[in-house]
Amino acid sequence: MEVYFIGRLDRKIYSCITEDIVTDEVIITEERIEHIKERHPQDFERYFRYMEEIINEPDYILKANKPKTAFILKQINEDKKCFHLILRLITSEDNSGYSNSIITFLRISDKKWNKYLRNKIVLYKNE
Repeated sequence: MEVYFIGRLDRKIYSCITEDIVTDEVIITEERIEHIKERHPQDFERYFRYMEEIINEPDYILKANKPKTAFILKQINEDKKCFHLILRLITSEDNSGYSNSIITFLRISDKKWNKYLRNKIVLYKNE
């Protein structure tokens, strides 16, 4: 399975999910890239370059439906576009060879952005 390095995360920011983050490395697998391309055509090619910025400077981290998972929202200023990224964090309970990995990534509408902020629990807000 092909694995691509995306960047490194700030453990302090993601401590709102868990204090037990064993690596700061963030990757995406070929399988997840295909998932994104199938479900959100053009989002990967057009916006892939923003993934590292979204992870490094999230506007919000919301409570996800699964444990050890960050539900990230970010608006990219130069394009005024909103993004949603799901990041699975690796803890001491996981296989030691794993890295934090992107599960999905997509551009979302302002309406969806506002709905998420209304209906989900905000764990982190970038001031």
